[in-house]
Amino acid sequence: MDFTSNYDMFLNESHDMLRQTVRDFAEKEIAPNIRAWDRSGAHADEGPETREHIRPILMRMGELGLLGICIPAKYGGAGMDYLALAIVCEELERVDSAMRVVMSVHTGLNSLSLLQWGTEEQKQRYLTPQASGKQLAAYCLTEPNSGTDAVAMHATARRDGDSYILNGEKIWISLSDIADNFLVMAKTDPDKGARGITAFIVERSWDGVSSYPIHGKLGVRAGNTGGVVFNDVRAPAANRLGEEGEGFKIAMAALDNGRYTVAAGATGLIQACLEASIRYAQERQTFGAPIAEHQLVKRMISHMVRKLDTSRLLVYRAGWMKNKGRRNTRETTLAKWHATSSSFESADDAIQIHGAYGYSDEYPVERYLRNARGAIIYEGTRELQELLQADFALGLRENKPLRQELPAYNPAEWE
Repeated sequence: MDFTSNYDMFLNESHDMLRQTVRDFAEKEIAPNIRAWDRSGAHADEGPETREHIRPILMRMGELGLLGICIPAKYGGAGMDYLALAIVCEELERVDSAMRVVMSVHTGLNSLSLLQWGTEEQKQRYLTPQASGKQLAAYCLTEPNSGTDAVAMHATARRDGDSYILNGEKIWISLSDIADNFLVMAKTDPDKGARGITAFIVERSWDGVSSYPIHGKLGVRAGNTGGVVFNDVRAPAANRLGEEGEGFKIAMAALDNGRYTVAAGATGLIQACLEASIRYAQERQTFGAPIAEHQLVKRMISHMVRKLDTSRLLVYRAGWMKNKGRRNTRETTLAKWHATSSSFESADDAIQIHGAYGYSDEYPVERYLRNARGAIIYEGTRELQELLQADFALGLRENKPLRQELPAYNPAEWE
């Protein structure tokens, strides 16, 4: 059965061709190595294995146009729409979460923020090399003592002539040791709360920028995650993204894009769980018959089918709204909440179907479960998504337009 069919109301032939291209890439260049990468990431003392394997793969993704899939061609991108971004994330996470995480931070959180908020000079200087894969980018919001409560951050940026002096530490940063550029949120006026946060584009090569890896992660072991420290880093005022005090808005707009990619990736993980479960259920026999004939196994597989379709439809609705240039915080939040919870539940059922074999890395489902757990936390916890949906339903929150919205997809101008 083709689990990617019957979405013609959203997708076209170009999307189908893209899906096949990404699937071929992931199955050829990631799948044969992912168990070894996952193992080495779990046991490396300094993380060199992770850095050594990930950069060549990212360079290949750049050559295929994936890192700038939904960035206009004039800025070095592939000029496709936001639904194309979802498809890339689906197909990468169908094999493993680590490379989808790259799409989330490099493309979703960083590059799309530059497209949405950047000046023409900033787009030419940073967005163009990022979209073409010549440079890699990360997003720095979370700190050791502030996650969901972003306003509690301690990082500061003090104006000094035509520059800002940045100080602070960010943690749980994907590509921390690999990225060339960082989108950093810091307080320029601590007394103003959310209105006192400003966004900056920071280059790794600047004095005072350093990073370190995080070891012992439960999941996404094949990816680089760590902390980034800014010690009296001098950032030119020209590297401020948006106006002073707009950093919180920029951070939340970035999370709309990041959550969209996470939801799309989680959809791909559900499909991976479903495919693995079907294969095993048809091969494994108990009591003289394939376990696929047992009703409770059928029940778990049917639940995966339901979760896959509902997750994909929610993601594609959010992508359709992005293509139209419409604010989509409610729709993206719902997609992220539903898809990530569904992916974890599907991975849990996949292990149950595999029985004892599902508990070892001889089969991929144990890795699916470990990877799925993180997505319920990052880019906004499950609990935050629940509260946001309640606030929208109760009329306590609205999808109000921002000063600068993500550009609507325009094929005539983008390709």
